[in-house]
Amino acid sequence: MSELFGTLSDGTEVHRWTLERAGTRVEVLTYGGIVRSVEVPDQAGRTVNVVLGFAGLDGYVGHPEPFLGALVGRYANRIAGARFELDGRVYALEANNGPNSLHGGSHGFDKRVWDAEPVADGVRLSRVSVHGEEGFPGRLEMSATYTLDASGALHIAYEAVTDAPTVVNPTNHSYFNLAGHYTGNAGGHQLRLAASRYTPVDTDLIPAGPSQEVAGSRFDFREARKVGSGYDHNFVLDKGVTRAPREVAELHDPASGRTLTVATTEPGLQLYTGDHLSEPFAPGDGIALETQHFPDSPNRPDFPSTVLRPGEVFRSETVYGFSAR
Repeated sequence: MSELFGTLSDGTEVHRWTLERAGTRVEVLTYGGIVRSVEVPDQAGRTVNVVLGFAGLDGYVGHPEPFLGALVGRYANRIAGARFELDGRVYALEANNGPNSLHGGSHGFDKRVWDAEPVADGVRLSRVSVHGEEGFPGRLEMSATYTLDASGALHIAYEAVTDAPTVVNPTNHSYFNLAGHYTGNAGGHQLRLAASRYTPVDTDLIPAGPSQEVAGSRFDFREARKVGSGYDHNFVLDKGVTRAPREVAELHDPASGRTLTVATTEPGLQLYTGDHLSEPFAPGDGIALETQHFPDSPNRPDFPSTVLRPGEVFRSETVYGFSAR
């Protein structure tokens, strides 16, 4: 089901698509591919929205920096020095995060209005990112398909093709609070990650050196424990890149009994504990689990490649499952 959600200052209409199946109700906006809400029951059957979001379009336009629920790209996370070299040519990007590029620039995928069409149990968003958009090469035809399966799990499947060599690394930037989106700090949630390594970062949150073992450090979530705060780091998933989504994370709220599982085809997961969230939210009110390739991969040949070439098809899928216990 689709309905008008709001109108941008240039007159462009933004629509809200509502998906509902097996006790899960999801709202997706054509502006930024934003997941505005995910309503799921707790152990007593009480249903609330478990992702941070705004009631109206003005909230998203007026508060762009947290990327609440957004589809970010072309390149999620950071690219050092806002530049990269591909096939001997250097491409300059917008430096919108200190000296670095973050989430595709200040007018990345999250600030664009996407075309939408219904599909079975969901909606398919698509757009063309023209050559040179935010500095990235190639005309990129991109789609993101949001569907609910028979268990009520939310699937987001990405596809892209290009007419020139480029880099692609999209993700969804939802912040989860399984107690409810206006219930305060989520640091007490329990988190488990299937990751034995992580990428240490410098003061600009750019990967510094090779990945390191999580054993004996505060980055060890191989056994479920309280999330806490102070994380904006990429975890190297043990499974690597896979053709089909495999479970890599579990987030649990002991108070409500709600549990989120995350399965993905991606090799990395950025854990961000929302320490810089601001009004109307507060630091720590939500936890982002961004499935993606690693930050700064275009400048790191030792990382899994994010290069897409003509004739290839980029595919990625992440599944968010919900239950209560």
